[in-house]
Amino acid sequence: MDKGDVFADLFRHAGEGQRSHIKMQGANTSYTLQIELLDAANGAKKRITMPDGNVLDVTIPEGVRDRQTIRLKGKGQPGYGGGSPGDAYIEIHIKPHGFYRRKDNNIHITLPITLSEAVLGGKIDVPTIKGKVSMTVPKGSNTGTTLRLKGRGILDAKTKQSGDQYVELQVVLPEEADQTLEDFVSKWAPANSYNPREKLKAL
Repeated sequence: MDKGDVFADLFRHAGEGQRSHIKMQGANTSYTLQIELLDAANGAKKRITMPDGNVLDVTIPEGVRDRQTIRLKGKGQPGYGGGSPGDAYIEIHIKPHGFYRRKDNNIHITLPITLSEAVLGGKIDVPTIKGKVSMTVPKGSNTGTTLRLKGRGILDAKTKQSGDQYVELQVVLPEEADQTLEDFVSKWAPANSYNPREKLKAL
């Protein structure tokens, strides 16, 4: 064997040794996860089944926003040659709720009330993202009257302060005709006429 063959053989084996010690971090992976608004508001634990059959347990932080990405360190593809695994990135998609509407960290709802509650006022139960609370409806409330429940909104992860819940009242008459109510209004209306569309005249 001449000197050229000897050196070539040495370099070839050296190269194989270097390749065997290459360490590479695993690839990152990306997923989307649909959750309910209440889970986004209050936090939750969810499970994702990946295409390869593996399972990821995801902790949804309280107050997470729509399209926010959660990073799961070390939950991506495995590394090569002893390298660390990549990360998993979960993009959160929040489904619309039946009656809660989120604006920043505030919650808005439209709340039906009876005619007597609107006229006479009183305490009523109001649903919030943390459960029911009691709220006072002022006398003479109208459809569109908006009341605020301070601190009943969504927690801000940075400031640690909660937003508010805004309750827009909607006066709803009975579904079935009430003769007593009709008789009362027919006597009350002539002496108490008013035009609720007065402001529309300027339009």
